[in-house]
This record gives sequence, structure tokens and C-alpha cells, in this order.
Amino acid sequence: MNNGGAEAAIAPVGGSQPLEWKFSQVFGERTAGEEVQEVDIISAIEFDRSGDHLATGDRGGRVVLFERTDTRDHVGHQRDLERMDYPINRHPEFRYKTEFQSHEPEFDYLKSLEIEEKINKIRWCQSANGALFLLSTNDKTIKFWKVQEKKVKKVCDMNMDSTKAMGNGPIVGSNISTSSKQYIANGGCTSNEFSFPTGGFSSLHLPVVVTSHETNLMARCRRIYAHAHDYHINSISNNSDGETFISADDLRINLWNLEISNQSFNIVDVKPANMEDLTEVITSAEFHPTHCNMLAYSSSKGSIRLIDMRQSALCDTHSKLFEEQEAPGSRSFFTEIIASISDIKFAKDGRHILSRDYMTLKLWDINMDSGPVATFQVHEYLRPKLCDLYENDSIFDKFECCLSGDGLRLATGSYSNLFRVFGCSEGSTEATTLEASKNPMSKRSR
Repeated sequence: MNNGGAEAAIAPVGGSQPLEWKFSQVFGERTAGEEVQEVDIISAIEFDRSGDHLATGDRGGRVVLFERTDTRDHVGHQRDLERMDYPINRHPEFRYKTEFQSHEPEFDYLKSLEIEEKINKIRWCQSANGALFLLSTNDKTIKFWKVQEKKVKKVCDMNMDSTKAMGNGPIVGSNISTSSKQYIANGGCTSNEFSFPTGGFSSLHLPVVVTSHETNLMARCRRIYAHAHDYHINSISNNSDGETFISADDLRINLWNLEISNQSFNIVDVKPANMEDLTEVITSAEFHPTHCNMLAYSSSKGSIRLIDMRQSALCDTHSKLFEEQEAPGSRSFFTEIIASISDIKFAKDGRHILSRDYMTLKLWDINMDSGPVATFQVHEYLRPKLCDLYENDSIFDKFECCLSGDGLRLATGSYSNLFRVFGCSEGSTEATTLEASKNPMSKRSR
């Protein structure tokens, strides 16, 4: 979505009970006319695979985690749930869990370039032993975080138990003295200049640390993956093997092992020997949800390439190429510009890929490379205004896309606080426009 505000909109979903939509680019209640600090604006958001946790990143380099709470009080016995032949109708509720500072502003002295702390992407990793793991990245540096509950250690007393101290016998209340210096192995010595204070141990103020039953969420950075990209990172994606992930910039895709931060493998490189021969750049990349050897990446020329990493170490050839053929006589000055794909997503079934270009959403079947199986017009009313959009550079704006968990709906953003929802099941004609505006009852359908 583009050009957002912090207001609410209500719109029916699927013709059922009206659902309140609240759109906000920052956290916390804001009074009318209150200025929003740029560092507080949300720049990335991601659900984990279970849908029970939500992570957001902002322009200030912070990551905030939320936990779903509406399911805790409604979980019944498995047998009771199996007998239910209707879905439970309740709205999800997420509550604040913790937050931490992921990135700080940096400066590249070699290129005299300031690297802002803004979080561009967040990706959840597989959880283990009650701990949450996630990747976060800004333009240049990726970090691997572990979030886990730790028992709180407290200082309960500043003196040792005097009775225990007295049990030490003659040391208490006496000084250590020797008639001659005793030399030790490392060259030092013990002498009468080292003595305990009068009163023994009980007069020393020593902290006694105990582990309480209270727990606190702690975020720890386990790995930092840096200095591997010459250009801004536009994508990170976890592999289904739980051990590796990829990061992509305009010209290269690197493969990382989560446990090795000082080495990566360059698996895709589209940089030509002469940069004047550059015709396209990488815009998005993502691993297949189940096949750990497959990934897809999109380009600014409107193509999607499916890669099989088993073919070669450097994936300079693709196993499949997905492109839409131009209709005869339809080419114009803006054709290549609006064909540039800004985002791709695999469906959970791994069979389909969703792509977003400037004007449309396209759904592709990986077994059919002749063309998309469905095309959805996002804002066709802007086509006559492409010249104006080119003049003010809006035609180069990038939009993201997503699929619902059940794979039956697609969503993407537009201008003027609008986003579009389409049904993608067979025979579906659903096409809804939702708006976040100052009128909470407003709804537009196109």
C-alpha cells in the first residue's frame, strides 16, 4: 500500500458481519494533528508460519513482536473440536510481547555512504526449545535474532551469611601473614600485604545473586551477516531445510548458512562484464516453500526465473522462465517500465507464484510457463495517466503482494490508502477495494 494514514475503515468481508479495519503506520494512539516521527513509521511486517506471532520493523531500526492471544481461552478438547462442523467465528487479537533495537545507523567510509537503520525485511525462522528465531535486514546488513524467556537473576543481599563466615575458623578476624614470601608459578607472590579486613568475611559487602521464578524475554543477536552486498538488499528468504537462507540485491543472490556468518556462496550473478550492457536487475527472490533446492527470482523486465540449485553451483541458467507474451501492436514507451515485477510470493502449496507489477497481479502455475493462469487489474483507471505518473516518478513506485493462508485470496496495495483483495479460487469473481480514510464507514467497490 502507498501513501497511508492512521485511520480506520469498515468493510464487509465475504458478505458476513462487518469487520472493522484500522490502518496505522505507527504504534500508539495519536491525537488529531499530532506529528508522526519518521523513525516510528513501520517499514516491514511479517507473520510466522503458525500465525501466532507477528513481527514489525520500523525506520528507527527497531523490531516489535506481538503474540496472538484470542486462541488461548478457546482451546477445547481435541474430540470436541473434531465434532464441530462449523468454523469458530472470532477476530484475531495480538498483544505486545517484546521489542529490541535491531539495527543502528552506520557509515560506509570506503564509499562515503550513510547506511540508515530502517528495517527492510523480516523473516521468521523455525522455532526450537521455546525460543523464537528471526532474520532482519536493512540495506546492507542481515542479523539473526533469538528471542527467549530467561529467568531473572536478582541481588537479594549485599552480605554473606555471618554464621557461614564464622564457620571458616581462624581466618575470620585475623590477618594472613607469612614470615617469608611464597612465590607462585606465574612469577607473582603471596605476602603479608594481602590481608582480610578486621571482622572477617562478614564485614565484606558481597552481592548474593539468586535466580527468581520471574521470567523476562531477552533478544540476543546470534549472527551478523555483513559485507556481502555491493547494492541494497531487496529480499531475504528462509529455506525449508531450516539451515540456509538467501539474500538478494539488484545483481546478485547469495546463499548463507544460518550458523556461518563470515562466508556466503554467490549462486546468481547477473552483473555484466561491462555495466553499460546491463538490461535488467533482480527485484525479488524467494525459496520454494517445500523443495529446498528450488527458488525463484523476478526481474525488472517482467520475467520470473525458477532455479534448481542441483544443476550447478552457479545458477546462471534457469530451469523455467515465466514471461507474458506481448500482444501485437500493444507496445508503447511505458511497456517495459510497468512490466517490471516488484514482488513475488510462492503459494503455500508450492504450485503457484504470485507476482506484482505496476498495474496488475498475476498468478502463475509453475507447471505452465506459457503465461499466467490469472491476471487481476489493480488500478486500471491509471493507464490513461501513465505520462503524468512518469513525469513525477510515481510510475517507479513498488508494491508488494500476498496470499491468504488458505490460498483463496490475494491482496496488494494501491494509492490513496487503498488495497485490493481478489478471490483466486476457480470461478471466483471477488474483487474488493478497502480504504483507510477519515470516514470509518467508507467502502469502495470497483
